[in-house]
Amino acid sequence: MDSVSIADGIPQNPNEERFKQLVGKFRTKYPDTQPQFLCRAPGRVNLIGEHIDYCGYSVLPMAVDQDIIAVFAANDGNEVQISNTDPIFKEVSFDIGDFSISYEKSDWFEYFKCGIQGIRDKYVDRKLKGMKVLIDGTIPRSAGLSSSSALVVCAALATTINNGITISKSDLAELCAECEKYIGTQGGGMDQAASCLAHSGSAMLISFNPLKTQDVTLPVGCAFVVTHSLTEVNKAATDHFNIRVSECRLATQILTHAKGLDWRTIRKPYELQTALGWTITELEKFAIDSLHEVPYTLDEVAGLLNVSVDELISISLKATINREQKFELCKRMKHVLSEANRVLLFKQVCDSNTHDRLETLGELMNQSHNSCSRLYECSSRELDELTDICRQSGALGSRLTGAGWGGCAVSLVRQEDLHEFIRNVRDKFYLNSNDPKRANKADQSIFPTLPGCGIYAVRL
Repeated sequence: MDSVSIADGIPQNPNEERFKQLVGKFRTKYPDTQPQFLCRAPGRVNLIGEHIDYCGYSVLPMAVDQDIIAVFAANDGNEVQISNTDPIFKEVSFDIGDFSISYEKSDWFEYFKCGIQGIRDKYVDRKLKGMKVLIDGTIPRSAGLSSSSALVVCAALATTINNGITISKSDLAELCAECEKYIGTQGGGMDQAASCLAHSGSAMLISFNPLKTQDVTLPVGCAFVVTHSLTEVNKAATDHFNIRVSECRLATQILTHAKGLDWRTIRKPYELQTALGWTITELEKFAIDSLHEVPYTLDEVAGLLNVSVDELISISLKATINREQKFELCKRMKHVLSEANRVLLFKQVCDSNTHDRLETLGELMNQSHNSCSRLYECSSRELDELTDICRQSGALGSRLTGAGWGGCAVSLVRQEDLHEFIRNVRDKFYLNSNDPKRANKADQSIFPTLPGCGIYAVRL
């Protein structure tokens, strides 16, 4: 079992000084308590494969250096006390055996509660101990780099360590993917798997059903650069994300019913593809032939499935769904299935030795962004502008990364062009903009990134 190991003492690495400072801040915050452990969960950048993990398809992210750190110690009682090094985040305390999670407010500490709740769900007979926790994060908020999932993972990891629970990294990833749904986000598991299972120096192909990862060696001579559009969208505070999940589910169920299968039990495109024994391309053709381009109403979907609207909502949707909502089923399936194929092609190209593989990878990334923007409609004006500027500045490929509607882009750049690329993007998008916020944050908004390592913990 690939369980989480706990090292003794702060490791000698680029984070060593930061870790020591955090231990000092913990002692200042909780002067009567000696810190016992430190754990780390990284963010991730998704290179390709957007909005398809919750459809059952493989994705290709890598962990980044930016992370969430928890320094913590056990409490004698049941109380959990959480504070953050960033003063804009309020402190909170609650009983580890008796708390609720609010997804209406989606405050930062609600994500921490999700991680604890995941451990409570898995170890129902275990009486969990309280703890005092100091959180520090370097992942930009609502940037598409998975700060919220890293916080959930960090919370679950801290809870296992605080209670002497041994758990495999794979089980922790699956547990965290499930418990993050308490905050209202119906994700698919990529973010948690990338944080838990990453290996330094490699990107990773993550497959689901069951969860499985393969290291992917990226070509020599290339760099991936993350750029922030400086627009933010909180997934848990908007309906955009969950509506897309619902659209994919409804499209799958209509197609399932059309093939005479049980639409109530098949909810993801991958499940339908498997049931039919088809390739992704065959399912894509069937979807395009079967679904019309005009948005669907709830009445129409219910009629196609021979149920009432109330029955449809109880089986397939949230009770709070807007009954006037229109669903873009054909567009969404076109994106999901073409994107699933692009992920597999990306992996094949990385494994090949063709002379033009950087150009091919870049073209796949460009196709991905175009699909996200036009078919999945999860881009934004700023992200479209930013990716255009990145291509003009020398990127072979540039695409939004993460849920979208704001956040970051990731660009593939030749190593020898890296410095000129950064200078050009800095000038064109940040400094020469009419938006003073861009100019003020230019230096914090562009960063080359290498594949980082996954979670780890140390005993202090």
